[in-house]
Amino acid sequence: MTRLETTLKTVLVGLASVVIATGCATAKQAPQAATAAAAPAPAPAPAPAPAETVPGDVHVVQAGECLWCISEKITIYADPYQWPLIYAANPQIKDADLIYPGQELTIRRDMSGDEIIAARNHARTRGAWTLGVVEDSDVQYRAMAAGN
Repeated sequence: MTRLETTLKTVLVGLASVVIATGCATAKQAPQAATAAAAPAPAPAPAPAPAETVPGDVHVVQAGECLWCISEKITIYADPYQWPLIYAANPQIKDADLIYPGQELTIRRDMSGDEIIAARNHARTRGAWTLGVVEDSDVQYRAMAAGN
């Protein structure tokens, strides 16, 4: 036999010994496991309810979030096209394309169907975002939303 074959044979014999020893140890422990399984398990604690938003909720902006991302959350509006509702309800947002971690945003819940339609229309027709430039259409939307 070559040296490589001898080394491989030694490794294989060692692995076989470990597998056999483990198998035997597992077999000896099986009855204990079965006994433990027969005992009634304690009832699991109920899962906590997901955090839900209520009227007047405040969302704290996290790093990497945008109005689109926040609006799309199930606990907010579950619709990214409703981001203008957040923009209109939060005068501290100067540029809809620029929000900051730690900002506290009011999330309105009392919108009419017409307000939601207007927000979705604005989101669809606004055009591409431009960081640092307040789009005229955003200013006009906010003024229109304030009049409702």
